[in-house]
Amino acid sequence: MQELHGYYLEDLEVGMSASYAKTISESDVYMFAGISGDNNPIHINDDYAKTTPFKKRIVHGMFSAALISTVAGTRLPGPGAIYIDQQIKFRAPVFIGDTAKATLTVTEIDQKRRRVTAKTEVHVGETLVATGTGIFMVDRREAAE
Repeated sequence: MQELHGYYLEDLEVGMSASYAKTISESDVYMFAGISGDNNPIHINDDYAKTTPFKKRIVHGMFSAALISTVAGTRLPGPGAIYIDQQIKFRAPVFIGDTAKATLTVTEIDQKRRRVTAKTEVHVGETLVATGTGIFMVDRREAAE
């Protein structure tokens, strides 16, 4: 099972960073709406979206948050980490066809509580579309042996 585990607490350092990028398709938006139940017309109805300040459909904000979860669960801290908390602010819209890149950067490690705090950001190109802080519980190596 070791090969299925991400970083252990002892392996992490402040400043470590990892990213995941995805070009978001129309079918991604429809599937996310189906899975989440969020069928707000701003996401799925072209005619409605044209009447909004954005003038076209926008991707669910929580889709960006899901990309952060992808980084945390697959790259850093990686498999085995438990998502404890996420504070997030959405700063700009993401549109269908955009490539959103989520990045997680370790900012603090609490060895005693097994908590890792990370700055979480999502960019489309140079534009910061979501920003926040995530907290994760991470295994110690000794506990896994």
